[in-house]
Amino acid sequence: MTLIGHLRELRNRVGIALLFVLLATAVAFWWYEHGLGDFIRAPYCNLPSDLRFTDNNGTCGLLVTNVFGGALIRLKISFIAGIVLSAPCWLYQLWAFITPGLKKSEKRYGVAFVTVSTLLFALGAALAYISLSAGLRLLLGLAGDGVVVALTAEDYIGFVISLLLAFGVSFELPLIAVVLNLIGVLTYAALSKARRWIYFLTIVFAAFITPTQDPFTMLLMAGPMCVLFEMAIQIARFVDKRRAKREAAEGFADLDDDEASPLVAGPSRLDTTPSPLDEPAPTQR
Repeated sequence: MTLIGHLRELRNRVGIALLFVLLATAVAFWWYEHGLGDFIRAPYCNLPSDLRFTDNNGTCGLLVTNVFGGALIRLKISFIAGIVLSAPCWLYQLWAFITPGLKKSEKRYGVAFVTVSTLLFALGAALAYISLSAGLRLLLGLAGDGVVVALTAEDYIGFVISLLLAFGVSFELPLIAVVLNLIGVLTYAALSKARRWIYFLTIVFAAFITPTQDPFTMLLMAGPMCVLFEMAIQIARFVDKRRAKREAAEGFADLDDDEASPLVAGPSRLDTTPSPLDEPAPTQR
Protein backbone atom coordinates (compact mmCIF):
# COMPACT_ATOMS: atom_id res chain seq x y z
CA MET A 1 0.00 0.00 0.00
CA THR A 2 1.03 3.59 -0.57
CA LEU A 3 1.47 6.08 2.25
CA ILE A 4 -1.89 7.64 1.39
CA GLY A 5 -3.47 4.18 1.49
CA HIS A 6 -2.06 3.52 4.96
CA LEU A 7 -3.26 6.90 6.22
CA ARG A 8 -6.72 6.27 4.76
CA GLU A 9 -6.90 2.87 6.44
CA LEU A 10 -5.72 4.39 9.75
CA ARG A 11 -8.40 7.08 9.49
CA ASN A 12 -11.11 4.49 8.86
CA ARG A 13 -10.02 2.24 11.73
CA VAL A 14 -9.72 5.17 14.16
CA GLY A 15 -13.22 6.27 13.13
CA ILE A 16 -14.62 2.77 13.72
CA ALA A 17 -12.87 2.57 17.09
CA LEU A 18 -14.28 5.94 18.17
CA LEU A 19 -17.75 4.83 17.08
CA PHE A 20 -17.52 1.77 19.34
CA VAL A 21 -16.30 3.96 22.21
CA LEU A 22 -19.23 6.36 21.75
CA LEU A 23 -21.75 3.50 21.66
CA ALA A 24 -20.26 1.96 24.80
CA THR A 25 -20.26 5.40 26.49
CA ALA A 26 -23.97 5.77 25.72
CA VAL A 27 -24.63 2.36 27.26
CA ALA A 28 -22.58 3.29 30.35
CA PHE A 29 -24.46 6.61 30.61
CA TRP A 30 -27.71 4.64 30.85
CA TRP A 31 -26.09 2.07 33.17
CA TYR A 32 -25.03 4.82 35.60
CA GLU A 33 -28.50 4.89 37.18
CA HIS A 34 -28.79 1.09 37.16
CA GLY A 35 -25.75 0.05 39.18
CA LEU A 36 -22.62 1.75 37.82
CA GLY A 37 -22.96 4.78 40.08
CA ASP A 38 -23.54 2.58 43.12
CA PHE A 39 -20.48 0.49 42.19
CA ILE A 40 -18.29 3.61 42.09
CA ARG A 41 -19.67 4.98 45.38
CA ALA A 42 -19.62 1.64 47.22
CA PRO A 43 -16.12 1.95 48.79
CA TYR A 44 -17.08 5.36 50.21
CA CYS A 45 -20.60 4.44 51.26
CA ASN A 46 -19.38 1.29 53.05
CA LEU A 47 -17.46 3.46 55.52
CA PRO A 48 -18.86 4.07 59.02
CA SER A 49 -21.50 6.79 59.16
CA ASP A 50 -19.18 9.20 61.01
CA LEU A 51 -16.66 9.09 58.12
CA ARG A 52 -19.05 9.89 55.27
CA PHE A 53 -21.75 12.35 54.38
CA THR A 54 -25.38 11.27 54.85
CA ASP A 55 -28.56 13.22 54.23
CA ASN A 56 -31.54 13.50 56.57
CA ASN A 57 -32.76 10.08 55.45
CA GLY A 58 -29.41 8.46 56.23
CA THR A 59 -28.55 7.96 52.56
CA CYS A 60 -24.89 8.13 51.57
CA GLY A 61 -23.95 10.62 48.91
CA LEU A 62 -21.28 12.85 47.39
CA LEU A 63 -21.43 16.63 47.19
CA VAL A 64 -21.73 18.61 43.96
CA THR A 65 -20.63 22.23 44.30
CA ASN A 66 -21.60 23.66 40.88
CA VAL A 67 -24.47 23.49 38.40
CA PHE A 68 -22.75 21.31 35.79
CA GLY A 69 -20.86 19.16 38.31
CA GLY A 70 -23.34 16.27 38.31
CA ALA A 71 -23.55 16.09 34.52
CA LEU A 72 -19.78 16.28 34.08
CA ILE A 73 -19.15 13.58 36.67
CA ARG A 74 -21.68 11.28 35.01
CA LEU A 75 -20.16 11.93 31.58
CA LYS A 76 -16.65 11.33 32.90
CA ILE A 77 -17.54 8.02 34.51
CA SER A 78 -19.53 6.94 31.45
CA PHE A 79 -16.66 7.78 29.10
CA ILE A 80 -14.12 5.82 31.15
CA ALA A 81 -16.50 2.87 31.42
CA GLY A 82 -17.13 3.12 27.66
CA ILE A 83 -13.40 2.86 26.94
CA VAL A 84 -13.17 -0.24 29.13
CA LEU A 85 -16.30 -1.88 27.71
CA SER A 86 -15.29 -1.24 24.10
CA ALA A 87 -11.65 -2.29 24.63
CA PRO A 88 -11.99 -5.56 22.63
CA CYS A 89 -13.38 -3.62 19.64
CA TRP A 90 -10.82 -0.78 19.46
CA LEU A 91 -7.97 -3.12 20.32
CA TYR A 92 -9.01 -5.30 17.39
CA GLN A 93 -8.96 -2.25 15.08
CA LEU A 94 -5.45 -1.40 16.27
CA TRP A 95 -4.32 -5.01 15.86
CA ALA A 96 -5.86 -5.26 12.37
CA PHE A 97 -3.92 -2.16 11.31
CA ILE A 98 -0.47 -3.31 12.48
CA THR A 99 -0.72 -7.08 11.94
CA PRO A 100 -0.10 -7.10 8.13
CA GLY A 101 3.46 -5.88 8.76
CA LEU A 102 4.31 -8.53 11.38
CA LYS A 103 5.82 -11.98 10.98
CA LYS A 104 4.13 -15.08 12.38
CA SER A 105 6.36 -15.16 15.47
CA GLU A 106 5.79 -11.45 16.06
CA LYS A 107 2.03 -11.94 15.81
CA ARG A 108 2.21 -14.74 18.36
CA TYR A 109 4.24 -12.65 20.78
CA GLY A 110 1.96 -9.66 20.17
CA VAL A 111 -1.18 -11.60 21.07
CA ALA A 112 0.47 -13.00 24.20
CA PHE A 113 1.71 -9.54 25.24
CA VAL A 114 -1.71 -7.90 24.82
CA THR A 115 -3.47 -10.73 26.67
CA VAL A 116 -1.07 -10.80 29.62
CA SER A 117 -0.87 -7.01 29.90
CA THR A 118 -4.68 -6.76 29.93
CA LEU A 119 -4.95 -9.39 32.67
CA LEU A 120 -2.26 -7.70 34.76
CA PHE A 121 -3.92 -4.30 34.44
CA ALA A 122 -7.28 -5.80 35.43
CA LEU A 123 -5.66 -7.54 38.42
CA GLY A 124 -4.07 -4.30 39.58
CA ALA A 125 -7.32 -2.37 39.20
CA ALA A 126 -9.24 -5.06 41.12
CA LEU A 127 -6.77 -4.92 44.01
CA ALA A 128 -7.02 -1.13 44.04
CA TYR A 129 -10.80 -1.30 44.28
CA ILE A 130 -10.60 -3.83 47.11
CA SER A 131 -8.14 -1.67 49.06
CA LEU A 132 -10.09 1.54 48.48
CA SER A 133 -12.37 1.26 51.52
CA ALA A 134 -9.50 0.46 53.88
CA GLY A 135 -7.42 3.34 52.56
CA LEU A 136 -10.31 5.80 52.87
CA ARG A 137 -11.09 4.60 56.38
CA LEU A 138 -7.50 5.19 57.46
CA LEU A 139 -7.12 8.59 55.79
CA LEU A 140 -10.49 10.01 56.77
CA GLY A 141 -10.13 8.68 60.30
CA LEU A 142 -7.02 10.80 60.80
CA ALA A 143 -9.23 13.90 60.87
CA GLY A 144 -10.26 12.98 64.41
CA ASP A 145 -13.47 13.57 66.31
CA GLY A 146 -15.55 16.68 65.77
CA VAL A 147 -14.75 16.92 62.05
CA VAL A 148 -17.49 16.31 59.51
CA VAL A 149 -16.12 14.57 56.39
CA ALA A 150 -17.97 15.40 53.17
CA LEU A 151 -16.24 14.56 49.89
CA THR A 152 -17.17 16.22 46.63
CA ALA A 153 -17.99 13.99 43.70
CA GLU A 154 -15.18 15.51 41.63
CA ASP A 155 -12.50 14.86 44.27
CA TYR A 156 -13.70 11.34 45.01
CA ILE A 157 -13.98 10.26 41.36
CA GLY A 158 -10.54 11.71 40.58
CA PHE A 159 -9.08 9.85 43.57
CA VAL A 160 -10.65 6.53 42.53
CA ILE A 161 -9.47 6.85 38.92
CA SER A 162 -5.91 7.77 39.92
CA LEU A 163 -5.74 4.80 42.31
CA LEU A 164 -7.04 2.34 39.70
CA LEU A 165 -4.59 3.64 37.09
CA ALA A 166 -1.67 3.58 39.53
CA PHE A 167 -2.25 -0.07 40.43
CA GLY A 168 -2.98 -1.12 36.85
CA VAL A 169 0.10 0.52 35.33
CA SER A 170 2.37 -0.66 38.16
CA PHE A 171 1.47 -4.28 37.51
CA GLU A 172 2.75 -3.89 33.94
CA LEU A 173 6.37 -3.30 35.05
CA PRO A 174 7.28 -7.00 35.59
CA LEU A 175 5.96 -7.75 32.09
CA ILE A 176 8.36 -5.15 30.66
CA ALA A 177 11.24 -7.02 32.33
CA VAL A 178 10.10 -10.24 30.64
CA VAL A 179 9.92 -8.53 27.24
CA LEU A 180 13.43 -7.10 27.67
CA ASN A 181 14.67 -10.59 28.48
CA LEU A 182 12.96 -12.10 25.43
CA ILE A 183 14.68 -9.65 23.08
CA GLY A 184 18.04 -10.27 24.75
CA VAL A 185 18.50 -6.90 26.48
CA LEU A 186 18.09 -8.12 30.07
CA THR A 187 19.55 -11.44 31.22
CA TYR A 188 18.61 -13.71 34.09
CA ALA A 189 22.02 -13.19 35.66
CA ALA A 190 21.48 -9.43 35.80
CA LEU A 191 17.97 -9.80 37.23
CA SER A 192 19.06 -12.36 39.81
CA LYS A 193 21.98 -10.21 40.91
CA ALA A 194 19.74 -7.17 41.34
CA ARG A 195 16.90 -9.04 43.07
CA ARG A 196 17.28 -7.23 46.42
CA TRP A 197 17.45 -3.84 44.73
CA ILE A 198 14.37 -4.70 42.67
CA TYR A 199 12.36 -5.49 45.79
CA PHE A 200 13.61 -2.39 47.60
CA LEU A 201 12.87 -0.08 44.68
CA THR A 202 9.45 -1.71 44.24
CA ILE A 203 8.52 -0.79 47.81
CA VAL A 204 9.83 2.76 47.32
CA PHE A 205 7.92 3.03 44.03
CA ALA A 206 4.71 1.84 45.68
CA ALA A 207 5.15 4.37 48.49
CA PHE A 208 5.41 7.24 46.01
CA ILE A 209 2.80 6.23 43.44
CA THR A 210 -0.10 5.28 45.72
CA PRO A 211 -2.40 8.31 46.05
CA THR A 212 -3.48 7.34 49.57
CA GLN A 213 0.11 7.26 50.93
CA ASP A 214 -0.97 4.85 53.69
CA PRO A 215 1.04 1.71 54.62
CA PHE A 216 -1.85 -0.68 53.91
CA THR A 217 -2.32 0.40 50.30
CA MET A 218 1.44 0.61 49.75
CA LEU A 219 2.00 -2.97 50.94
CA LEU A 220 -1.02 -4.18 48.97
CA MET A 221 0.65 -2.83 45.83
CA ALA A 222 4.26 -3.73 46.66
CA GLY A 223 3.52 -7.33 47.74
CA PRO A 224 1.96 -8.57 44.47
CA MET A 225 4.51 -6.57 42.46
CA CYS A 226 7.37 -8.38 44.22
CA VAL A 227 5.69 -11.71 43.47
CA LEU A 228 5.27 -10.73 39.82
CA PHE A 229 8.91 -9.63 39.60
CA GLU A 230 10.01 -12.97 41.04
CA MET A 231 7.90 -14.73 38.40
CA ALA A 232 9.56 -12.53 35.76
CA ILE A 233 13.00 -13.55 37.06
CA GLN A 234 12.10 -17.24 36.87
CA ILE A 235 10.73 -16.79 33.34
CA ALA A 236 14.01 -15.10 32.38
CA ARG A 237 15.88 -18.07 33.85
CA PHE A 238 13.87 -20.50 31.71
CA VAL A 239 14.29 -18.37 28.57
CA ASP A 240 18.06 -18.01 29.04
CA LYS A 241 18.45 -21.77 29.53
CA ARG A 242 16.59 -22.48 26.29
CA ARG A 243 18.61 -19.81 24.49
CA ALA A 244 21.90 -21.33 25.75
CA LYS A 245 20.86 -24.83 24.65
CA ARG A 246 19.91 -23.57 21.19
CA GLU A 247 23.21 -21.74 20.78
CA ALA A 248 25.15 -24.80 21.95
CA ALA A 249 23.31 -27.00 19.43
CA GLU A 250 24.17 -24.58 16.64
CA GLY A 251 27.84 -24.63 17.63
CA PHE A 252 28.12 -20.88 17.97
CA ALA A 253 28.25 -20.65 21.77
CA ASP A 254 32.05 -20.73 21.97
CA LEU A 255 32.51 -17.96 19.40
CA ASP A 256 33.44 -14.44 20.34
CA ASP A 257 30.97 -11.67 19.56
CA ASP A 258 33.30 -10.32 16.85
CA GLU A 259 34.18 -13.73 15.42
CA ALA A 260 32.49 -14.88 12.22
CA SER A 261 30.33 -17.99 12.52
CA PRO A 262 30.58 -20.88 10.01
CA LEU A 263 28.24 -20.67 7.08
CA VAL A 264 26.65 -24.02 7.91
CA ALA A 265 26.41 -25.97 11.14
CA GLY A 266 27.52 -29.56 11.38
CA PRO A 267 30.70 -31.61 11.20
CA SER A 268 31.56 -30.52 7.68
CA ARG A 269 32.20 -26.94 6.69
CA LEU A 270 31.01 -25.47 3.43
CA ASP A 271 33.75 -25.25 0.82
CA THR A 272 34.22 -21.53 0.25
CA THR A 273 36.83 -21.93 -2.52
CA PRO A 274 35.76 -19.83 -5.52
CA SER A 275 34.69 -21.88 -8.51
CA PRO A 276 36.69 -21.37 -11.75
CA LEU A 277 35.27 -19.02 -14.32
CA ASP A 278 34.68 -20.04 -17.92
CA GLU A 279 37.08 -18.59 -20.46
CA PRO A 280 35.43 -15.84 -22.44
CA ALA A 281 34.77 -16.57 -26.07
CA PRO A 282 37.14 -14.82 -28.47
CA THR A 283 35.68 -11.78 -30.17
CA GLN A 284 35.67 -11.74 -33.93
CA ARG A 285 36.69 -8.64 -35.82
